[in-house]
Amino acid sequence: MASSARTVEEIFKDYTARRTSILRALTLAFFSSLRCRSLYGLCDPDRENLCLYGHPNESWEVSLPAEEVPAELPEPALGINFARDGMNRKDWLSLVAVHSDSWLISLAFYLAARLNRNERKRLFTMMNDLPTVFEVVTERKPVKDKPSIESESKSQGSTKRLSDGQVKSNPKIADADYEDNEDEHGETLCGSCGGNYNADEFWIGCDVCERWFHGKCVKTTPAKAESIKQYKCPSCSLRSGRH
Repeated sequence: MASSARTVEEIFKDYTARRTSILRALTLAFFSSLRCRSLYGLCDPDRENLCLYGHPNESWEVSLPAEEVPAELPEPALGINFARDGMNRKDWLSLVAVHSDSWLISLAFYLAARLNRNERKRLFTMMNDLPTVFEVVTERKPVKDKPSIESESKSQGSTKRLSDGQVKSNPKIADADYEDNEDEHGETLCGSCGGNYNADEFWIGCDVCERWFHGKCVKTTPAKAESIKQYKCPSCSLRSGRH
């Protein structure tokens, strides 16, 4: 699917939409069986070279590569299906995630070809503020730069408020009490889609791994959360089910 993005904001919007679609594909593949029409099920090693595409409308697709050479846009990694059965599922998904990150970045900077130096730098900073697809899939926390004394003090204040919020609610639900402090939670990211904290949206925290999630990303509503004594995110629920 072609893109008409031209400004920094338009290219970043295109990047985040495609990134969201890739994350959805990989998340579904982690929890779905081969019989489902998930990424894992669609990537049959007996088929021809397949690619994972993320589209600007946040949909994803497993398809053959573009026939025209060179392609209109940079193409994702070719033949992701061939390695599927030779690796365990988690390692294979991590490999697809790494290649997807590479594709998303190359596509964004292909669209940014006509931007000037400062605009490209701003675009990269905006992209780099989000965790990579690989970091989300492998549940790795991005390493942050060492803060200054002033920023460290602000960070500690933010962490304290977040902890207070967790103690007040069980399960840990990000509620309206945070509306006045939205700026302090700017670094809180959804453990599923990687999106930034927004006080206007319903969030819920996992009591096991202590990560936060959009309610919509984990299919939990405020009403449903009220009846949950201890909330476990999908990843923690899957791990506990294996023991």
